[in-house]
Amino acid sequence: MWDASKCDLCGDCLVKCLYVDYDRDKAVANIKALMKGETAEIVSKCITCCACQEYCPTGADPFSLIISAVEKAGIFPMSEEDLVTGSFNIPSEVIPGDADKPVLSICTMGRYLSEETLASQLFEGMGIIKGGDYYCLIGWEHSGKESPIAKYAQRFIDNLANVQKDIVFLHDDCYAMVHAKSRDYGIDIPFNYMHLFEYLRNYLRDNQSSITRLGKKIAYQQPCASRYTPEKNIFLDEILELIGVERPPRKYERETALCCTAPIIRTDVDRAVEFQEKNVRDAIDCGADALLTLCPVCDRVMRRPTGQFGLKKVYITDLCRIAIGEQEWPTEAG
Repeated sequence: MWDASKCDLCGDCLVKCLYVDYDRDKAVANIKALMKGETAEIVSKCITCCACQEYCPTGADPFSLIISAVEKAGIFPMSEEDLVTGSFNIPSEVIPGDADKPVLSICTMGRYLSEETLASQLFEGMGIIKGGDYYCLIGWEHSGKESPIAKYAQRFIDNLANVQKDIVFLHDDCYAMVHAKSRDYGIDIPFNYMHLFEYLRNYLRDNQSSITRLGKKIAYQQPCASRYTPEKNIFLDEILELIGVERPPRKYERETALCCTAPIIRTDVDRAVEFQEKNVRDAIDCGADALLTLCPVCDRVMRRPTGQFGLKKVYITDLCRIAIGEQEWPTEAG
């Protein structure tokens, strides 16, 4: 949540932005204009990737300031009613699991996951919760909406609490909503939870005798919501170490990661294609054998550019399944 008292007008939030070319003076001028409620160019340039939230050294949260202005300006065509209908009306289901196992929350991402994704000993005995009742709201930022997230945040947390189980979040947005964004709204979290990365790290660490080290290199496609919880990168690094996969340094990773461009594919396709190409070429240049994805939407969006440039793509659970012998390394790009 934007806190003007923490902003020292350093300009880092927009100087570091990968989607505009602002010097410090222009960056500061844009932030000052937004603080005054005036027109600022960044409002029409923002692709809603949340990176400026992570770039801010004081915790002022400039992304919240910018996205509120984006919403006010109506930059993205989706209305709140459209978002609510499209998200909450997806049928919900609670699939029971073993009493002593947590449930896996897949939110509304089931439509993007293959049938094989969850058919693994990795999740044996776990229940599953899915559908609109468990939609985490953060994705609405990619439609230029901030206020509806606050409006429905308590609903999201209450629905999860009613499951009365520990929860593992497959969707990075859900974890961000529970672990970070809910705090902005003063919402207490009345259940135990963890991110998929931590869960997979724990599983692999406890089952090292089942692992065949892969000897591969990957480039990681970081979801935008990870900007809220960058500290969990340590779990991914530990997963890769356990299964013998290298994450070679490249230009667009961690703090400088590029968005998959899903938010602007329909509104600015040329710009989306430009940044997808930069992203994939960078992954190839660092020597990666594949692009690794976590967000199911990123996985789908990056299918075309990785296929176009001959780079294999692998989802995080599939990578772990390959390491424990349940699946083969992909033979085709994309």
